[in-house]
Amino acid sequence: MFEDKRIEKVQILIKQSRYTDAEKLLSDLLNTDPNDIHLLALLAEVNLQQDNLGKAYKVIDNAIGLSPDNPYLFYIKSRIAIEQDNFTEAERSINQSILLDANDASYHAVMANIKLQKKQFEEALEIANRALGIDAENLLALNTRSTALTKLNRSEEAFATIEGALREDPNNAYTHTNYGWGLLEKGDHKKALEHFKEALANDPNYDVAQLGILEAIKAANPLYRLFLKFAFFMSNLTSKYQWGVIIGFYIVFRILRTIAKNNEALQPFLTPIIVTLALLAFSTWIINPISNLFLRFNKYGQLLLDEKEKMSSNFVIVSLGLCLFGLLLYFVMSDEKMLTIAFFGFAMMLPLGTMFSPTKNKNRLLIYTIILAIIGVISITMTFITGKLFNPLTFAFIIGFVAFQWVANYMLIKEDNH
Repeated sequence: MFEDKRIEKVQILIKQSRYTDAEKLLSDLLNTDPNDIHLLALLAEVNLQQDNLGKAYKVIDNAIGLSPDNPYLFYIKSRIAIEQDNFTEAERSINQSILLDANDASYHAVMANIKLQKKQFEEALEIANRALGIDAENLLALNTRSTALTKLNRSEEAFATIEGALREDPNNAYTHTNYGWGLLEKGDHKKALEHFKEALANDPNYDVAQLGILEAIKAANPLYRLFLKFAFFMSNLTSKYQWGVIIGFYIVFRILRTIAKNNEALQPFLTPIIVTLALLAFSTWIINPISNLFLRFNKYGQLLLDEKEKMSSNFVIVSLGLCLFGLLLYFVMSDEKMLTIAFFGFAMMLPLGTMFSPTKNKNRLLIYTIILAIIGVISITMTFITGKLFNPLTFAFIIGFVAFQWVANYMLIKEDNH
């Protein structure tokens, strides 16, 4: 009886998000019975909620070894794997839960969410519907169904579903956040902002809602809204189609340049198109840090930007200033060497705006950016010493600049597709 009360206390502590206290109490209980499956499951859950994923995984694996026919243990293991971005393991584990108990809506809801993360939207919708057939009020299934419908351009059904989820739990931060992202994808940044604020009112530390409110504020700018539409379009594609868009754009750009080069009569018509395409491609890399710079004048935005975002926006604006300064010196002094400063400032905006992008290799883009900057500075120095506009390091910088775009695309697409 006394042990039951202590377990009940653990469950209350978990509901109150007092995970440290819950873990301490669970450790005391496990000292008495280290093989208690229920206690091990709770300990894994507590560590999962605290992002102690390695410990959570070890605990749940131990529990599965003791009770390999318990579907709930595989359910926890799947959720841990999701947080580790290991969707192959997550799917394998939740599939085992479903094999052991096909009548639990939560298991099907997690499977649907995994399919959603893997951009298998039709499958995600089908499995979410299956979960809702078992439990019509399952919040994860409702949210997953709504997002899948949004991705499939079935907006009316999507919003009807998410509104149903809000009726079930009007204070759920996850649901408000999901609703906000759906609205943002469909272009309603004002209403999206309301839902992100509501999510943060219920959970001030919910990082997905914090990111959403930043994007909604930036979307007040019409140019950023266009960029956001493109970003959503790309993020909804699987990696091979993302590469198809990038390579296709590059091929079209090269073809137009070749035609313009070989046909003087067409140059006046094609040159503006080529320049516009180049600027559009370049702007997709720098619009985010530049928007973050302006966001620092917003009373909400300045509180939500992290230090890396602020640093990146600072570097990009300094780089832009360097570009303009180089151009000014060129026009005032008529010295071509000043163009190297202008080009360096212009080119460096791209890596400086991207260097902190989330990737599996956290510092690789940052290291690449630093090396590229060093090569560029030495190249400019050699130009001023020798008086020659081009030197070996100039070509190394240009090659590095072009290569950066492909390396960054590879890493970001890999991150987006897990």
